[in-house]
Amino acid sequence: MVDSRGPLAQDGRRAERLELRVPTTPTQLPAVRAMAGDLAMRMDYDLDAVEDLRLAVDEACATLSTIVLDDAPLTVVFETTRAGLHISAWVPTADGTEVPTDGFGWAVLAALVDSVEGRRATEREMPGGSGGDEPVAVISLAKYLPGQHPAGVGSDDNLSVAR
Repeated sequence: MVDSRGPLAQDGRRAERLELRVPTTPTQLPAVRAMAGDLAMRMDYDLDAVEDLRLAVDEACATLSTIVLDDAPLTVVFETTRAGLHISAWVPTADGTEVPTDGFGWAVLAALVDSVEGRRATEREMPGGSGGDEPVAVISLAKYLPGQHPAGVGSDDNLSVAR
């Protein structure tokens, strides 16, 4: 689903939002990675940044697939603005489940994007959620276009792992 009727972004342009819901299985996660890469290419990220985003989305989805409740789907929301690409991925979880933010996978994820956060939330707080109080785990990340970093977020250094 694409939604361009959302609130105005800080730059005065409406953010466009694409929502993707897939089964949380290894065979379906490449579709999410492909969507991230396609959006990044359309936004004119350089090839290193496109690959960084693909890898970051893949790592975020793989992390969430380890804590998903039963066979619940993975929901990924892509928001494009003039500043860059913002992605939130979430899955329903058992109450009290934390997003694992330690370990090598999280370190790789943090190196690939300009900002990343793992947290607990409820479906009421999430785009595409049921509106209820069911617990979910969320990983939100952002990759800004060159020269578009908000003050205090990330740097202009290219931390690509492809080099």
